[in-house]
Amino acid sequence: MDPSKKKQYLADSPPSVVPLAIKPHFEALGKTEQLYSHYISKACFAGTRVVLRQVSPESEPIYDFILSLHKHCNGDYSKLKSETGLNDEEMNHWLHYAAQFLGNAGNYKSFGDSKFIPRLSPEKLAALGKVSDASQHYELCKEAFYETKVEDLMHLGYPPQHLTTYYPESPEITKEEIAAVSDFVKENGNLLPENTRLKKLSPGDFELLIASAVADPSKSERDVSEKSFTLDTEPVKGKKITLVYGDHAKEMEKIASFLVQAKEHSANEYQSDMHSEYIKSFKTGSMTAHVQSQRHWIKDRGPDVESNIGFIETYRDPHGIRGEWEGFVSMVNKERTKAFAHLVAEAPKNIKKLPWPAEFEKTFVAPDFTALEVLTFAGSGIPAGINIPNYDSVRQDPQGGFKNVSLSNVLSAKPPNEKIPFIKDEDMEVYKKYADAAFEVQVGLHELLGHGCGKILQETEPGKFNFDHKNPPVSPITGKPVTSYYKPGETWGSVFGGMGPSYEECRAECVAMALCPDYGILQIFGFGNGEEDLHGESGNVLFAAYLSMARAGVAALQFYNVDAKKWGQAHMQARHAILKVFLSEPDFCKLDYTKDDLSDLTIKLDRTKIATHGRPAVEKFLQKLQVYKATADLKAGKELYEGITSVDEWFANKVRPAVLAAAPPRKVFVQANTFIEGDKVVLKEYPATPEGLIQSYADRDYI
Repeated sequence: MDPSKKKQYLADSPPSVVPLAIKPHFEALGKTEQLYSHYISKACFAGTRVVLRQVSPESEPIYDFILSLHKHCNGDYSKLKSETGLNDEEMNHWLHYAAQFLGNAGNYKSFGDSKFIPRLSPEKLAALGKVSDASQHYELCKEAFYETKVEDLMHLGYPPQHLTTYYPESPEITKEEIAAVSDFVKENGNLLPENTRLKKLSPGDFELLIASAVADPSKSERDVSEKSFTLDTEPVKGKKITLVYGDHAKEMEKIASFLVQAKEHSANEYQSDMHSEYIKSFKTGSMTAHVQSQRHWIKDRGPDVESNIGFIETYRDPHGIRGEWEGFVSMVNKERTKAFAHLVAEAPKNIKKLPWPAEFEKTFVAPDFTALEVLTFAGSGIPAGINIPNYDSVRQDPQGGFKNVSLSNVLSAKPPNEKIPFIKDEDMEVYKKYADAAFEVQVGLHELLGHGCGKILQETEPGKFNFDHKNPPVSPITGKPVTSYYKPGETWGSVFGGMGPSYEECRAECVAMALCPDYGILQIFGFGNGEEDLHGESGNVLFAAYLSMARAGVAALQFYNVDAKKWGQAHMQARHAILKVFLSEPDFCKLDYTKDDLSDLTIKLDRTKIATHGRPAVEKFLQKLQVYKATADLKAGKELYEGITSVDEWFANKVRPAVLAAAPPRKVFVQANTFIEGDKVVLKEYPATPEGLIQSYADRDYI
């Protein structure tokens, strides 16, 4: 690798380790709720090794190496230093790498999908690898710690150009073959892809690996009765695909066993029925059961303990259909939830303000929208908000819907002395004071109204439509009746594929940007009295929201691979698109700098032109995003989205280096653990240090 490029891949030193504070919220629960939380938490973290395997081939042995070193010295790293001859700086380099690894559940950044490598020299790492209790794990991963000979493999994506483990042991598999098999899965009714991996065999046949505790579930337990099929479309025509159960079997069995115990402490029938379906899904591999679990979950309104678990988000599968393991358990913050309840009540009125006709909007089903304090979030990273389930069959069903959650203690977690690049000195005081409030507004609007709005026009079954097919709605873009829609069996995800997750995040972010200039909506969140007040509290929150989005769009370039011309993070690609929308109105937003290296780059955003320039520009772009999504118009959607998120030479070679130079370390969270002592559930919190983070994982490494 070019030495000038190596620096961008070095592990953060130090990483930004912050605590996920939860103690008062957990201790306010009753004994039954604490036991319920405890067992779900254990189930969530029992999937840690699944996440590691979904990141890279070396992530699981690196994980074992980190924990074996910690256990060998019992957390006393001065002892480890004396054994291995490392000095203080070298040991810190190791601890910083280990903390970043655990915080990302692998050696690729969860936010950006690029590999990070130790600052510790290979010779000093080899000294750690000679420690008796750790050497067997080191031997399995020693060649994979550092940069690869092929730089493209420093990023996750389609094989063979990039690295992925969603298609294991399949270096010759092509993008076209992945797409063809995905079409086969899509057309086979109950066979869903979220809990699968795809393996290409040497004769050219395929195995679809299905996560389940049972290696051979009975025909009645399977979602499809057959186990082998002959593919009939090019380029895989005539090849066989076999369903192979038992992927991640040990973890799935442990997860199911913990959920059996959680079920015993359920607060109501919805929780009990939900866990029954979870247990079935993780034991047998049935995704139909997981879909059903989400139907029960939707009905469990306003629980004291909220949770969800499974193969949920599809960002990391390059084809955008296979889910990463994820699970969370949390306590409801009832005070903050009141504002969200008001937002839900006002949602139908506010959705009508979005820039498309009623024919492009579905009937709004009021979801649960809660502010949560997270006890456990297992996965490769922790978001600020969630809108799930992702199954269209549940979301579009009038008897189903979705839930929105804002993760309050994630939003409020701050490293000390956090640096904030790209903000002008004259805006810094307002930004620091109101950025958190603005982000909470943004998350609320993004999750509830963004992901919760917008109809897709669909032929639900042959000859049946969810719109007037004979007199189709008129596109607000062309002024003509629409001619495209989703055919039976097609979904948003199957049509838009790998581009879909980022496109949808952009649509949701644009909804937030289109609606936050509404002072009545800002009042719902407790800012202002509903009247325009450009320089008062509500005006400051609005300004901070737009400024934050612009700053995120600049910072997004950190997650762009110049050589591969590829974005590595769905949300950041989306935010860069919105920055481009802002910059299309130069009287409203522009980038200021005086130095050739752009080291003094700042954002100049005119708060007096948000209503007249910023918001209309966003609405025009949002209208296209929604109409192309609604009508399954992949061609127009691809041209729009890939066009606006393309990175020209100036952004790639001038702005991006300035972004990399200014980028602060991304936060990694130290989460608490729970233990049963006698008849009590005891919470254990850890110091916000690399050592504390490692200890927290050592304490939960129970499989």
